[in-house]
Amino acid sequence: MEQYEDDEAGRHRVLSNSQVLAFIGGYWRRRRALLAATVVLTLISIACEMLVPQAAKALVDAAVDGPARAAATWRAWGFYVVVGLSVGLIRNLAMRFWNPLSVRTMQEMTNEGFRRVQGFSADWHADTFAGATVRRLSRAMWGYDVVADSVVIWIGPALLILVGLSAQMILRWPLIGAFSLAMVALYIGSTVAITNLYVRRINMRAVAMDSRIGGALADSLGSNPTVKAFGAEAREAARVDRVTEDWRAATIVNWNRYTDVWLLQNLMLSLLQAGLTGLLVLRWSQGRASAGDVAFVITTYGVMHGYLRNMGDNIRMAQRGLADVEDVARYARTEPQVADAPGAPDFRPGPGEIVLEDVTFRYKAAAAPLYEHFDLRIAPRERLALVGPTGSGKSTFVKLTQRLYDLGGGRILIDGQDIAGVTQGSLRRAIAVVPQDPALFHRTIAENIAYGRPGAPHDDIVRAARRARAHDFITALPKGYDTLVGERGVKLSGGERQRVALARAFLADAPVLVLDEATSSLDVETEVQVQAATEDLMAGRTTIIIAHRLSTIRSADRILVFEGGRVVEQGRHGDLVAAGGAYARLHAVTLGI
Repeated sequence: MEQYEDDEAGRHRVLSNSQVLAFIGGYWRRRRALLAATVVLTLISIACEMLVPQAAKALVDAAVDGPARAAATWRAWGFYVVVGLSVGLIRNLAMRFWNPLSVRTMQEMTNEGFRRVQGFSADWHADTFAGATVRRLSRAMWGYDVVADSVVIWIGPALLILVGLSAQMILRWPLIGAFSLAMVALYIGSTVAITNLYVRRINMRAVAMDSRIGGALADSLGSNPTVKAFGAEAREAARVDRVTEDWRAATIVNWNRYTDVWLLQNLMLSLLQAGLTGLLVLRWSQGRASAGDVAFVITTYGVMHGYLRNMGDNIRMAQRGLADVEDVARYARTEPQVADAPGAPDFRPGPGEIVLEDVTFRYKAAAAPLYEHFDLRIAPRERLALVGPTGSGKSTFVKLTQRLYDLGGGRILIDGQDIAGVTQGSLRRAIAVVPQDPALFHRTIAENIAYGRPGAPHDDIVRAARRARAHDFITALPKGYDTLVGERGVKLSGGERQRVALARAFLADAPVLVLDEATSSLDVETEVQVQAATEDLMAGRTTIIIAHRLSTIRSADRILVFEGGRVVEQGRHGDLVAAGGAYARLHAVTLGI
């Protein structure tokens, strides 16, 4: 029966253990030689380990005969030592192949999981805590380590050794061997069944609560200036307390259930010990077993006890590890919501003509389409301003042009190319966006500017900064272009962040430019500098300006007035004011008339 789980991104199906193991197996198939070497050497070490009880029997039998058989005793001792030493050396050699396989797999799993998540839609990221996603990606790496070691290094060899030792006893003493095999089957079967039926579900809930802690912490710490501005530290601490309380409640139940399983396992180990030794002592009392036979059974039990205990622990750890990997395995099975067409070519930048033909679009949570049969043409190098109330469709227009969402109907052409038929990365590199509140990376100023053109020479970075009127404030800093800007650029003022974002756009040199009211939150002196840089940046480019203050768009070639996803008016500033329509009313409001 399929199981489902809810998280902040919505409802999703929980993968089975076999599906997660199949996901891990896909990485092992990439390095078959390393896996094969590990398995072969592990099998050889298993064969040596199954000789340990036989070596112990031979040593005791030789020693019982007394000093008269000293030479035979020493030979038996030598065999016993060589067997024990071989087990450790060969197992160690196997790890020399296993370790590089594991670390490379952990690296690839993290890298590919990150790439996969990056490819998910804007909606998916809007619905998901970034901190929780980070926690899932990093936890999956170590979850794999636990699962892989448990399955290949412990559980697999343990099964072979336990069955092999039981088979040896069946050949020598059918009743004792059959009892041993039955107890091994009961121990393993009950552990697997109870772990799946009794522990797995609460274990996955505890893991989900762990992810939620990461999301809550990141959400609060990432908004620390807002928290401080409202004196809300105690309120945020109480919120985190509630999340950790949910984690505590789930985790204590989870741990207690593991403790219940551990108790059952100990009882079965005690029963195995009592049964094996009791049956052998019975044979000895009947004169049908030697002291070496007793040593054989005691040594066999010692080996089996160690492997069964390890197996119980590793089944529990593997279950937890599988739960940790499950999120990333699910990401690998989740199709990107906005995907490149198979074999899609890169976008070829041109003069910047944008055409919307019969476009229909609806947000997933909306009852009706925002755009319906929408048509528009933006001429190459035209300066187009978008105005209108919140929710009228201005920002959506830009998002659709960047293909952050797929259309419900129609198509968008840029320089004659359907944007749904080219790669998303190449398309977005041809559209430079300067948002109202630029978010910078916690990297150097030079790295942030060069983000628009990776690998750009330092002279080009400086030239872009000069054009953005940013060079002077950058060089005044103690470390200049090597200054770290802090998370989201918090070490810089709003005007400084805006000028770094403009420098990035200058360096990108994209044919299409989007300005999301780049001066609306600046003081007058800084606004003059940024406005001058913006005028320079717009020269020779197709420019889309999302306007919140009408004073910034007087020089636009054309102004579109949006209402409910429709263009209700368009024209130049003076003409629209004179027409006395929707734009004139907005203009009057901004002037306080």
